[in-house]
Amino acid sequence: MSIALRDVRKSYGRTTALDGLDLDVREGEFFCLLGPSGAGKTTTLKTVAGLERPDAGTVEIDGRDMRDVEPYDRGVAMCFESYALYPHRSVYDNLVSPLRSPRHRLPAAEARDRVGAVAELLGIGGLLDRMPGQLSNGQRQRVALGRVLVRPARAFLLDEPLSHLDAKLRQQMRAELKAIGAVRRTTTLYVTHDSVEALALGDRIGVIRAGRIVQTGTREDIWYRPYDTEVARAFGRPRINLLPGAVTGSGTFRSPDGALELPLPLRVAAGTEVLVGVRPRDVSLTGEGHRLTGTVYVTEVLGRSVEVTVRIGAQHLSLVASRAEAAGLRPDDPVRPAVRPEHLLVFEADRAGVPGRRIGTSP
Repeated sequence: MSIALRDVRKSYGRTTALDGLDLDVREGEFFCLLGPSGAGKTTTLKTVAGLERPDAGTVEIDGRDMRDVEPYDRGVAMCFESYALYPHRSVYDNLVSPLRSPRHRLPAAEARDRVGAVAELLGIGGLLDRMPGQLSNGQRQRVALGRVLVRPARAFLLDEPLSHLDAKLRQQMRAELKAIGAVRRTTTLYVTHDSVEALALGDRIGVIRAGRIVQTGTREDIWYRPYDTEVARAFGRPRINLLPGAVTGSGTFRSPDGALELPLPLRVAAGTEVLVGVRPRDVSLTGEGHRLTGTVYVTEVLGRSVEVTVRIGAQHLSLVASRAEAAGLRPDDPVRPAVRPEHLLVFEADRAGVPGRRIGTSP
């Protein structure tokens, strides 16, 4: 099943939820829609499912306009962030309920086997006799997800289905969801505010902001070629370094105090105010590249690696080093981190709350 939204608009009174949204989800694709709270993610899912009618624009499934198609005829299954479980039914009865409906009815034995397989996959096989009120939030979330996965749908619409799980189970479930999508080749539109989740799961990622799609692409597109500074900031832990400054007459980047100067990977007009971006994992204490001179500001252990923040004049530059490379570093120790020019991203300066677009990005 392919899904396409064309110039979709939806408002609730004076609040605009979708503002000319265009989106394409390919058949069999696991597509992640990433954005902050209020960006329009859930409204997008509800519009595809037919639970919300757009004020303008079209929703197409397999090339067919869904304008007059009821939700139950769209062939999609949706998991809400709020669990929406039947409180008076057991976990088993909640899971099997879609398979007892007139449209998806299965023989009792087949339905039982299907529920059992999904329950084991989600780690709730031992909870089938319990009531929702006896479950933790994470267990309820898995039951809600299971009720979607048990259905023979042609597309899954998943609204932050892992948000209430603990970190270890969330990581495990990411792998399971990815495997389910690959095996079933079921088109999946997955909403999240977690960039790590989007990078781990998405065949492609769409970044939504204020009801519009800002950028769509593979994880490599989003990571190495972010559309603007806000997309760049959204991906990566630790966050990308964005250094303010201007382009010199010789074509290099220079910070306002002159303490930091870098060669640029592309030509930019002299005098242009820019933000130069470099991800902390692309800065090295020991590798090759253009050397900078600074002092250690602070260090923070990140498991097997260490985040080192270096002070260069008035600027702070974060980098990720191995435990061995950072051993013995103390505040105010002199260091000479290296940056390779090909790893630099150059953005227009942010202005009046408008993120600066990456220079070299097509309009």
